[in-house]
Amino acid sequence: MTLDFGARTQLGDFSYDARFEAGNEIVVLFGHSGAGKSLTLQLIAGLLRPAEGRIAIGGEAVFDSATGLDLPPQQRRLGYVVQDLALFPHMTVAENVAFGMTGAGREERLGGLLDLMHLAEYRDRRPRSLSGGQQQRAALARALARDANLLLLDEPFSALDESLRVELRRELIRLRSELDLSVIFVTHDLREAHLVADRLAVFDAGRLLQFDGRERVFRQPANRRVAELTGVSNILRGRVAEARDATLTIEAGGSSLRAPVPNGWRPGEGEAVDVAIRAERVNLRRLDPDDPEQPNLVRGTIREELGYGATHTLRFESALGQPVEVEIAARPYEVLGVAGQKSWTLELPPEDLHVMPVSSESESGAPRASATTA
Repeated sequence: MTLDFGARTQLGDFSYDARFEAGNEIVVLFGHSGAGKSLTLQLIAGLLRPAEGRIAIGGEAVFDSATGLDLPPQQRRLGYVVQDLALFPHMTVAENVAFGMTGAGREERLGGLLDLMHLAEYRDRRPRSLSGGQQQRAALARALARDANLLLLDEPFSALDESLRVELRRELIRLRSELDLSVIFVTHDLREAHLVADRLAVFDAGRLLQFDGRERVFRQPANRRVAELTGVSNILRGRVAEARDATLTIEAGGSSLRAPVPNGWRPGEGEAVDVAIRAERVNLRRLDPDDPEQPNLVRGTIREELGYGATHTLRFESALGQPVEVEIAARPYEVLGVAGQKSWTLELPPEDLHVMPVSSESESGAPRASATTA
């Protein structure tokens, strides 16, 4: 089953444009509150009407402004779970799940869903007597009861503690595989997005900035704004000094850095660029930073340190003219003796540097946005 979505709507001052396709996978819509994630689900579900565009589920159009088609929500064969779950408090679990079921084999389907979601022993209990995780399973079961091929989840786990969230993420991945589902999952939690996404759509201020495979979005953000939203703490403004074969030499903050030519784009010599590297990709070395045989070495001094148990985040004053953040696991932190040494050589491996175009919006300070790819 695939989803083909392309729509535009205007709500007051909020203008929204997006286009993406989803197959039998988990597509995560990620961004801050108000970015357009939940609005996208409402447009797909038929709860809001786009100003124009086309939405198809499983190859069949459910909305097409050109022809006037606009199927009501109950005819769109999808399941929808909102953040507050909306279980009926006066009904049992079985009654909630079966609500809206019709046709022959109703009881058999109900039993199968309760078994699938590990709810059979709770079928006669009401929602208020269930744990948060059990309520979530009941809401998912009800969403699947309509024989849906597409499941829309709007921050379904945000009210749960972390242990339950871990358990339910596993359940979601299991369901996707067992039922061959397409899932569109909304979250503003960066860690959750990384854990469950097959592909990631990054939203900001009502625009879709990038839509791609999860690792590509995290490792090769489309622009500075996507890098910021996906947790890249080290973004340098530089200028291309040399472009030779597959390698760029970039001057940034008085230092010279080597980086690979980005896929699908080749900046010219003298062009301004943004260079990103994730904190966990920066290495601490005991090398001479002036060694010409070793690329991308800069001096750094620890100015701030935060410990998170399994990891340490170090903030360095650097020769790049701006702070550099380094994330290091607890074991190498101890083995290297980082606690007893403030001055280090920072290595920014060329293969971990990602070069991005500088948009006119980011130059001027205006709201940033760029076209997406699908």
